[in-house]
Amino acid sequence: MPSASASHTITPQNGRATCRDGTQLAYVTRSTGPNRPRVALVHSLAMDVNFWAPVAELLAPVMDVLTYDCRGHGASGKPAGPYTNALFVNDLSDLLDHLGWDKIHVAGASMGGSVALGFAANYPERTLGLGLIDTTAWYGAEAPKNWSERAAKARVEGMQALVGFQQTRWFCDDFRAQHPAVLAQCIDIFLRSDIDAFETTCEMLGTYDLRPVLPGLSVKTVVAVGEEDYATPIAMAEVLHQGIRGSSFDIIRNARHLTPLECPQKVAAILLRLPQAACADVGTKPLGDAIAV
Repeated sequence: MPSASASHTITPQNGRATCRDGTQLAYVTRSTGPNRPRVALVHSLAMDVNFWAPVAELLAPVMDVLTYDCRGHGASGKPAGPYTNALFVNDLSDLLDHLGWDKIHVAGASMGGSVALGFAANYPERTLGLGLIDTTAWYGAEAPKNWSERAAKARVEGMQALVGFQQTRWFCDDFRAQHPAVLAQCIDIFLRSDIDAFETTCEMLGTYDLRPVLPGLSVKTVVAVGEEDYATPIAMAEVLHQGIRGSSFDIIRNARHLTPLECPQKVAAILLRLPQAACADVGTKPLGDAIAV
């Protein structure tokens, strides 16, 4: 995925892992040495492992970074549905077992945020920090209908029929004009989506509701949302912030729904607070301000 900003150069390592039901997940790790904090980054609907690349490259000098294709996406397996949040959460746990990673920071954007939230709720003993970017705990009372209609449109008319709708939600007008390569890559990935997997993932998001888990979370959490995000608007992010005790809340100016691509430096700096807080908690050497914004 082309980046809108400069990044460090660390060679990514590609791999494949097998989940408990036999589904294969394609993944990428970035690391420069041992004994570093670890973070897993989960992508948005109909994107792939490249979605987080600009942020991953910024974090990699100070953290081990895992990005991967969720089931039904990219180069990962695309088994028949139904898909559930718990299924995606267990996929991530299985992937961590494959890598030998025990405790991690986990962050996700949009759909990926729902996976990160579910992971923190279901695997609190493995979660050191939580990043919720451009996401929600619930898409609202009309969500089953709205997500079903979106999937049906893709089924009948093809993914191309959704591109106009999607791209204005993804990025601000100025960004789309100034960074055509980023937009083109997102559209290309979106159009290569498997229709069956897209449909069952939409059904998953339509029924998704993790509002009940919010009060029980005690992990260090950062919540961030684009100022102009109308896919998961500020009000949805505020529910996360108000529901998770001690969370921080950032509104990213001049940005819409895919802030990890629109402003990777700002998102990376927000996520860097997670390992910094962990260092402070245990009295170890701080990571420092490794990312300029």
